[in-house]
Amino acid sequence: MPAEARFAVIVLAAQRDGQLDPLAAAAGVSHKCLVPIGGKPLLTHVLTALAAVVGIESVRISVEAGAEEGLRAIAEASGLPVQFVPAAANITDSVYLAAEGTTGPVVVTTADNVLLTPAAVRQVADRLIAGDDTVVALARKEDVLAAHPAGQRNFYKFRDGNFSNCNLYGLSQRGLVLAEAFRSGGQFFKNPMRIARAFGIMNLIVMRYGIVSIDGAMRRLGARFGVRASALVLADGAHAIDVDNARTYSIAAELLERRPA
Repeated sequence: MPAEARFAVIVLAAQRDGQLDPLAAAAGVSHKCLVPIGGKPLLTHVLTALAAVVGIESVRISVEAGAEEGLRAIAEASGLPVQFVPAAANITDSVYLAAEGTTGPVVVTTADNVLLTPAAVRQVADRLIAGDDTVVALARKEDVLAAHPAGQRNFYKFRDGNFSNCNLYGLSQRGLVLAEAFRSGGQFFKNPMRIARAFGIMNLIVMRYGIVSIDGAMRRLGARFGVRASALVLADGAHAIDVDNARTYSIAAELLERRPA
């Protein structure tokens, strides 16, 4: 594979706000990514999906300094070229730190994204290699609910449908600037004013009330940051279901059990 077709992956694995996650506390482990599901830690499922993707030159796991020792055996078992990078106080700076030293595209996901598939990662990478600066993976409401009727409760409304994000993003070196949108912490549905701070008040209005299509919203987003942005709509709605709490843990466990080995 040509060098220009290779890409790095960032896996965000640090504790949110530095606090022990309730699922981790219940399981008696130090980090949510170590919580077992389907007989394996959450992180193992993510790395297993990545191991089946051709073209990954490095996997950077962003986690608190000192926490890597607890994750090292999982990383080594994956067979991937894993590096541990100390997480910063916020998502934006964590992405910047983890991306240091990369020269090509970067795919970003989270360590609790246990329903991630190699095909989804490959699709994001292919968009970047084709010239997009920013790729946001989404799933349609009807596909999410088809995967599980209780899989997701919140959806972003656009003129051409309702969508949920899949915690899977692609950034070119130029597109890394878009990480700034997450400096306030993300979770835009619960905190709509974060949309205003990140994307501007007019974009808040058009996104909040479904005035534009998903492609139109991405064009507006790209124009604000001076990049070429696109939405990748994944056919499998399960991609929008990650392990956030006890409810989604049980749903993800059920969906994992249904999947072929």
